Amino acid sequence: MRSSTSLEEKIEADVKSTDARDDPDAEFGGSEARKRLEKRLLLKLDLRMSILVVIYILNYIDRNNAGAARLRGLEADLHLQGQQFATLLSILYVGYIIMQIPSNMFLNLVGKPSLHLPICMMIWGTMSILTGITKNFVGALLTRFFLGFVEAAFFPGALFLISKWYKRNELGLRTAILYCGNIISNAFGSLLASGILDGMQGKLGDAAWRWLFFIEGSLTIFVAFCAIFILPDFPATTRARWLSEEERRLAMRRMEEDAGIGDEAETEVGGHTTGLWMAVKDWKVWWLAFAMTSQVVALSFNAYFPTLSATMGFGPTVTLLLCAPPFVFTAILAFFVSRHSDKTGERFYHITISFFVGIIGFIIAICTMNTAARYISLFLMAQSYAGFVVLYAWVSNSIPRPPSKRAVAVALVNAFSQLGNVAGSYVWPTNWGPTYRNSYAICIATSGWAIVMCYVFKLHLHYLNKKLDEEEANRGVKEKGFRYLV
Repeated sequence: MRSSTSLEEKIEADVKSTDARDDPDAEFGGSEARKRLEKRLLLKLDLRMSILVVIYILNYIDRNNAGAARLRGLEADLHLQGQQFATLLSILYVGYIIMQIPSNMFLNLVGKPSLHLPICMMIWGTMSILTGITKNFVGALLTRFFLGFVEAAFFPGALFLISKWYKRNELGLRTAILYCGNIISNAFGSLLASGILDGMQGKLGDAAWRWLFFIEGSLTIFVAFCAIFILPDFPATTRARWLSEEERRLAMRRMEEDAGIGDEAETEVGGHTTGLWMAVKDWKVWWLAFAMTSQVVALSFNAYFPTLSATMGFGPTVTLLLCAPPFVFTAILAFFVSRHSDKTGERFYHITISFFVGIIGFIIAICTMNTAARYISLFLMAQSYAGFVVLYAWVSNSIPRPPSKRAVAVALVNAFSQLGNVAGSYVWPTNWGPTYRNSYAICIATSGWAIVMCYVFKLHLHYLNKKLDEEEANRGVKEKGFRYLV
């Protein structure tokens, strides 16, 4: 009897094994059942990942609120002179650059973004609050440095997190939605700053700009606590109740199919130190890093947007309110540009056309001081972020595996590009205003150079794809495998 049962179990196992070979989706109940399961998985992921947008809004608000505080007495109260305000802006990116790669390597090692990112967020919220109690340049300099030091964990960590769950043709849209947090922060941050700076002057004996740091830092800490219970971990490390075992297996299968090998398998083979070395010696990583750095200099107007808006001649409150519409427009545009880029599988033109339109905005700002024309130019400049979002997706697409290398590459490109923010902080000296013609000329040059670098990179990826075609043809492979998106 036992022998008969054992034989039946063996036959049943053989049948399942044969079915699995014939239908790779058999373990999920067939292709139709898999589609339904995948749809449910993506919905769950999108809902949980949406908190990254909120975090990014706060990340950028805490980073850029110095520009709004400048309009209400920060420079005078801290006795800043010469280029000291620009130094307060640039020192943040020094800490930001130092910490990005170690943070992503540590995140890949522990596999717990649901703890790593919120803890860093609580610390930077605290640093933001401490900025509000500083009395001089040195105190503000220290808080800004350490603010950048801990903020560095978020954006490369968030990019790495979404690249562990989403396929290449899904990354562009998700990266855009994430980066919309950055763009919206410029609009929402200006509105929030306008309300705080207008209504909190002299409360409890503190200047309104100090309340700006107190309130926004406290809000960051509160959201960080909520994020601990919302953010997912990686597919291989998540053990939360929100994800069934079948959904977790599907999530890992999706990554295997997309890159040709499982993320976790390659992580073990490559190792974290090997991933660092692989990223450092890959010239694609450095080329993208230099291209992004060049464009970041062109986008340096972002930190001075209230100052540029003020050149139209309005008061502080109206000036801050006028900062919002260009970035609301940009957030909507970035969503549609990225979605179209994903659907068509095209990156280069979606990036460079946006950059070129931004250059037109810089040219208009150089040529006239007319109020309407300059405000239109602010819209054209701001929309450059739509192409910049697609460029971030192109980075993840171009370094598909192993994940240890991708983690370092994403952090390295983002960290290196922050040198553009360090340089960009000094591109807008007060004595170049109110026209800022020299500043806009620098932005035209750096954005133009970024376009050239993207074009060379596109040609290189075409060459790599051609080599992959030839290799498959020589091996007699009929089904097309991995290709770089261009």
